[in-house]
Amino acid sequence: MANIKSQIKRNRQNEAHRERNKAFRSELKTREASALAAAQSGDAAAAQEALRMAQRKIDSAVSKGLLKKNTAARRKSRLNRQVVTLLD
Repeated sequence: MANIKSQIKRNRQNEAHRERNKAFRSELKTREASALAAAQSGDAAAAQEALRMAQRKIDSAVSKGLLKKNTAARRKSRLNRQVVTLLD
């Protein structure tokens, strides 16, 4: 247990950030899964919309510092490739 005032505050901040990041990462996974599910159902319009929303969330994660730029590019590329493959 920390007994330095600044470290006690830092622990509170870290916990708040961890919870926020956890929720955002969960949202990312949900968006990616919904894009794949829409593509599997064969609905091209819904799949494209879900893919666009997933890519927006990934870009948002980069701007918030949750993902690195190359990681985001890789995830978007893989997701796009999977959706296109499923729609064919």
